[in-house]
Amino acid sequence: MQSQGLGAPVHREVPVSSDSHLPSMSKVGNAMVPTPPISIEATGVDPGLLGDLALKLANTVPRLTSGWAAQQLCLPASVIEKIFWQLREDQLLEVLGADGPLNYRYAITQRGREFARRLMEISGYVGPAPVSLESYAAMLEWQVARQSEVTEDKVRNAVASLVLSKETIEVAAMAASSGRSLFLFGPPGNGKTSLGRLMHNVLEGELWVPHCIAVENNIIRVFDAQLHQRAPVAGGEGRNDARWIRIRRPMIIAGGEMTIAELDLAYSPSQRFYEAPPHVKANGGLFFLDDFGRQRIDPTDLLNRWIIPLEHQVDYLTLVTGQKIRIPFRLQLVVATNLMATKASDPAFLRRIGYRLHMDRPDERRYTEIFNRYAAACGLRADPALVSEMIERYHHEQRELRASEPRDLIERCRDICTLRRQPMRIDGETMDMAWTGYFGTGSADPANDGV
Repeated sequence: MQSQGLGAPVHREVPVSSDSHLPSMSKVGNAMVPTPPISIEATGVDPGLLGDLALKLANTVPRLTSGWAAQQLCLPASVIEKIFWQLREDQLLEVLGADGPLNYRYAITQRGREFARRLMEISGYVGPAPVSLESYAAMLEWQVARQSEVTEDKVRNAVASLVLSKETIEVAAMAASSGRSLFLFGPPGNGKTSLGRLMHNVLEGELWVPHCIAVENNIIRVFDAQLHQRAPVAGGEGRNDARWIRIRRPMIIAGGEMTIAELDLAYSPSQRFYEAPPHVKANGGLFFLDDFGRQRIDPTDLLNRWIIPLEHQVDYLTLVTGQKIRIPFRLQLVVATNLMATKASDPAFLRRIGYRLHMDRPDERRYTEIFNRYAAACGLRADPALVSEMIERYHHEQRELRASEPRDLIERCRDICTLRRQPMRIDGETMDMAWTGYFGTGSADPANDGV
């Protein structure tokens, strides 16, 4: 054990796995972190790829220091110096002088610029150095095996904002505990989307994900600042392999805009590198396919795309060369649809779905509880007689009760009070106007109900 100074977190090497592809790990405080590579070989990546990446970086600026390059490429300065030394031997870089202890200034040579331009025609990626696909897979499997246990109490607390039956909570808990997929189906407006999103709150802990992975000379970007939420280790700056980023376990949501092509690698002809598909970015977390059935592809084709990943926990992605690569599929898949389960898919897919949950319309008691709970959350109170009158109006206008409508109607009451500059309240006159503004007049039109 080595002290990092008075009051600093303890930092020590910890043996974690016999898998040769798993990065060496250290303990910083209470967190396990991947340790920085001590050599080019320890990066697990082809040295030629690292040299090409460093040369392309050098071609973006008139001159650079090894310290700055280390920050840009997320590699230790000692490893950068070895890479730069080889580029200098190949007459692709030249040394301009020292810029402090163990930090030197460099400039790319004319020969280096010509070579860098050719490299950019092959791959336009310039950024943090990648990890190998094998290291990514090993790290993901190691982390998934150590995720915290999911209990029914955790699920109940996570979905406490919804009014759900005991059976619904139990099925959701079984899906979350096992990590199996969850298929939510039923009429619109009854909590499928809300439940699917809240399932993410059950997933505790953090994950290490790489900026990108390398498959031979191909770069696949994994970390997405718009989708992943960083969770840095306190006191860990400079003590972990910077090619890895610690994030909160992710939730990636895909809706009606999804196409089958989005479930494979996205290659940019202009940038000449790949973007990982959304379910790869969701690895270690939750992938939520919402509003299933409204996609621009046949529902059966889309679900059949998941059969092999669900059964074998691996997926096969295709490079532009036609080469297939195998990548882990280690996530919880949640699918929500307004279609009935038997109409949404074929038996082959349904057999592989872990759990199915019918989110039906609420009865009068549950509707009333939803209404009163949301009103209380807004600091309002509704007369019980008013809620009874509303339910009678549903029956009179031949409308189905929906779990989302108490919230929608109360919000429109608030809109009306704001417009009138009067205290917030829910009474007969306000609700009548809210009702008309929300539903329109007359009885429900079955052709348009729920649109």
